[in-house]
Amino acid sequence: MTPFKNHRGIIATLDRANVDTDQIIPKQFLKSIARTGFGPSLFFDWRYLPDGKPNPDFELNQPRFAKASILVTRKNFGCGSSREHAVWAIQQYGFKAVISSSFADIFRNNSGKNGLLTVELKEAEVEEIFQMTGRYAGLEATADLDHQRVTLHLPEEISFHFEIDSTVKEHLIHGLDAIGLSLKQESAIAAFESKHNPQL
Repeated sequence: MTPFKNHRGIIATLDRANVDTDQIIPKQFLKSIARTGFGPSLFFDWRYLPDGKPNPDFELNQPRFAKASILVTRKNFGCGSSREHAVWAIQQYGFKAVISSSFADIFRNNSGKNGLLTVELKEAEVEEIFQMTGRYAGLEATADLDHQRVTLHLPEEISFHFEIDSTVKEHLIHGLDAIGLSLKQESAIAAFESKHNPQL
């Protein structure tokens, strides 16, 4: 997977709590076994009207969020059933990081394994980001994984520190998914296979 060290981008806000994985990527889009093409279906039931046209009342359809790459949302994001497709849809839409006051454990784990940074801040800090994003159109932030800091690029910058599991941090910085971790042991695997009798 692609290494993640830091990312600067426009913030988009989704003012909803308890967003579950079926809202992130509805079940009818899980039929594909490929890991591509999920971006257009992100938040499908909210983004589109019954006739297929974009819903003008949905937050992410606002023109000011058109090029956003950092999503800020409310607590318990990614709850519900386990599906990596939810992470893939968020990434393929164009988001590099998601900020919330809390994440469902399975979603957080799936994010780390697929290169999506989840940043957990205090509720008051998330609220401040919502307020500043509403006040400043096109507000940008930098998610700095190395220093575990989110910085809002305001006339007077504001920064928030976040905690992250050290192992997840290392995997993200070096772009190591499960396959990448296995390949680090490639020489040991090759040595074992050279001595292993496939008939046993």
